[in-house]
Amino acid sequence: MGGRRGQDDTAPTLGDSTSARSAFPSAGGQFVISLDFELYWGVRDLHTIAEYRSNMLGVWDVVPRMLSMFHAHGIRATWATVGFLMAMDRDELFRFAPSVRPSYVDSSLDPYRDLHEIGRDENDDPYHFAPSLVKLIASTPGQEVATHTLSHFYPLEESDPDGALRADLESALALGKSRDLTLTSVVFPRNQVTPRALRISNEIGLTAFRGTERACYQRPHRGPYAPVAARALRLIDAYVPLGTHHLAAAEKVEGMVNVPASRFLRPWRSSLARLEPLRIQRMLAAMSHAAVRGEVFHLWWHPHNFGVDQEQNLHVLQRILEHYEELHATHGLRSASMCDVAGAVRRRTR
Repeated sequence: MGGRRGQDDTAPTLGDSTSARSAFPSAGGQFVISLDFELYWGVRDLHTIAEYRSNMLGVWDVVPRMLSMFHAHGIRATWATVGFLMAMDRDELFRFAPSVRPSYVDSSLDPYRDLHEIGRDENDDPYHFAPSLVKLIASTPGQEVATHTLSHFYPLEESDPDGALRADLESALALGKSRDLTLTSVVFPRNQVTPRALRISNEIGLTAFRGTERACYQRPHRGPYAPVAARALRLIDAYVPLGTHHLAAAEKVEGMVNVPASRFLRPWRSSLARLEPLRIQRMLAAMSHAAVRGEVFHLWWHPHNFGVDQEQNLHVLQRILEHYEELHATHGLRSASMCDVAGAVRRRTR
């Protein structure tokens, strides 16, 4: 390819009083960043490689730049990584691929159908392999490597998820262990969180997950796109407050610690450039609110979102990190990975 570079079809409302949980405030306020590191595994049902090549190749430049910025500003971030990206080559990927595989209602979602088409390694195929980037992330102080499942597994799309999801996650943890990485946090692809997925995650030793923002238009859904009305409300909410900063305390759900999302860091768009001050202010105001009230602000995005328009996107990130440092100095806001937050909650429950 060239170049370097089921049954559980109803997602829980994780803030619902019927959830088995215990909530705890985070005194001092916490700033959490998580990134869904997936390359082509995460967009294969949305784009061809040719269509999305620039975004994916840009990841090879932007990840080191983000890591440098995180290090400079004392940021502890969680990198939820598709397990297949860790494989050194195609042979190793096949060795870790489980025998029990997804049986998606929509068979086009199944990445195993296309494994014969992937390249040899990251030098030959920078869209499906990235072990050197994973190594760089893991070697950067304060960075947590988490799992985004082995194969970008979709719990809400699976007709019989028990065995397949368990096998997928166990293989992801095993591949991480082969890299001397202990994976304890999980971000489910497209935030398809289900009670069953949480129970399985807890049983195999994972401790933290990223829940969705607590708004009706942020609930998990089947398919690559949310309903039109939900997408419209999400876009509006990125620029104009819809009644909340989307802050919530970490809490226990199904034995796991939910570190709920607060905001998706949308990529810069030239068509909306005039509204950028509103978008940035929306995020900075939520961070300030979290710092003053001792709450958690959890920002997330995909590295490939920054693969193009890198300067504009990194400028926004720089504004956010500078604001974090101001709030750290004035209000004690602390940077924390998902693992950090989960550890604090679990210690309080002993």
